[in-house]
Formats: sequence, structure tokens, C-alpha cells
Amino acid sequence: MEDEVPFRAIGGARRPRRTPPAAASLAAALLATLALTGCQSDATAQGSHADPAQVDALEPPETGECRLLTLADVDRPSNATATVPCVDPHTAETFAAGSLPAEFDDAAYDDRGLGSFAYDTCGREFMDFLGADESLSMRTILSWTMFRPSETAWDRGARWYRCDVIGGGAHSKTLITLPDEARGLLKKPVDKWLACVKGRSVDTAPRVPCSDRHTYRAVTTIRLGKPDDDYPGDKVVAQRTRSFCGDSVAAWLGYPARYSYAYTWFPESDWDAGNRRSVCWARTDQ
Repeated sequence: MEDEVPFRAIGGARRPRRTPPAAASLAAALLATLALTGCQSDATAQGSHADPAQVDALEPPETGECRLLTLADVDRPSNATATVPCVDPHTAETFAAGSLPAEFDDAAYDDRGLGSFAYDTCGREFMDFLGADESLSMRTILSWTMFRPSETAWDRGARWYRCDVIGGGAHSKTLITLPDEARGLLKKPVDKWLACVKGRSVDTAPRVPCSDRHTYRAVTTIRLGKPDDDYPGDKVVAQRTRSFCGDSVAAWLGYPARYSYAYTWFPESDWDAGNRRSVCWARTDQ
């Protein structure tokens, strides 16, 4: 089971409505975290439609391979789902893979440092692969997930990682099909790949492509600190995010007399993993 890191989203409106804060779980379309619990080393525990040749694999997988993953597959720390031709329907494409750094040679299977490694490595490669900057990478319906060897393979010395781009995340009802080639997909982003919400609250409603009917659209992000900065505290992060998003959404909407907005901020655990941004949502009713 994947560890879920909570975030808080507060909806607001100028003149005069406001929505009280609510808790939710971190959207994997914005910030994925590793599952840090063990799993049984058999095909069932390593994903749907497992390829026996990949179960408990000791060598790193190849990049450019496609798979028809499910949300349940994404929740697992290791995956052996059989590859499919990328011209066939698929929900995941491997964009980065390789050996873990030497610092993990003697690490435990649930070493917390894997989370930071995933954010730094998969997050950076995710942006390069799709052609997105940091802000856009947090406002897309696409997300990434990182897999590592099975626990059995880990005990045998396997130390590799696999980063997959997926069509959705933890707030999705299902993963969506990717195009034959996902590389460069966000260089000229279209609504099909941008993140929106259909519901009254951004913290509980499912994420949907902005090409679908929606109530909120992720329109901007705010940078809250530099890489070496200490976490300023929940209260400061929430206040800064709320203030920035109120002004930013107003500008995005063209400064209407009345408007509604929401925002998503992330707690200290995400800060420690490397995230320094919050997300602003505009009420759009489209």
C-alpha cells in the first residue's frame, strides 16, 4: 500500500463567499510519493497481467516501454506488468530507469531516502520528457510513479528504479489512455492533458482533463521557498498560498467583480521531499 501524504485545500471567494478548510490526500498527478511498505514477492503482488520474466527482476528495465497499468498497480512499490506495443492502448510509459545510487547499496527496502530520490530524479526527468516547467508539471492530469525491485529482488542485491508517466493519479477514477508517443506532450499543452476538478471541492472531487466538464481549473502555482530553505510552518504556507492565489486567480480571470478560487498547499513532509510550490485553482463552471 502506498503511503499517502495529506494536504489541505481551502476554497475562497471575493465578495463574499468562503469555504472552510478541508483535508484530503496528495494528488499523485502533482506529487507522487513512494510506497514504503514491503510486499509479497509473487506475480499478484507485482501488478496486473504480470510477466513472469519481470517478476523479482534483478536488472533495470528499459525506457520507452509501455504498459496498461491500473490505479491498483500504481499503488504497489514494485511492478512486473507485461509490456505492450506503444501503438496499442496503454496508460503508462517508462521515461527513465537505471541503477540507484551507491548510497542505497546497504539501505533497507523501506528507506525513507527513496522518496527524495524519486522526487528529484523522476520529477526532473518527467518535466524534461514532457517539455514542461515546474509549474505546468503540477497542473497536468499526467503524473509519474516510481517502481523499485520487489522485496525478494532487493534482498538479492537488486538496486534499480523505473519512472513511468501515467494518465492520471490518486484523485482519478481511472487511468486514461496515453498517445503512442508521450514525449513532448506538454510543449504545447491542450486541455486534454491539463488538470481540472469536477465537484464542489478541489480536495475531494476527482481530477479530470480540462477538456471534460469541470468546476475548477488549476491555473497557476506559487513558489514558497528556495531548495535550501527550512519549512516555514503550516500557518505561513497556508497564508502565503491563500494571499497569492487570491490575486493570481483574479488576474487569470481578468479581474472580475466576483470570483471563486481554491488552493492546495503541501505540508512539511512534501517540503522535505523537495516540493516548494502550492497550486491555485480558478472556479470556471465549464
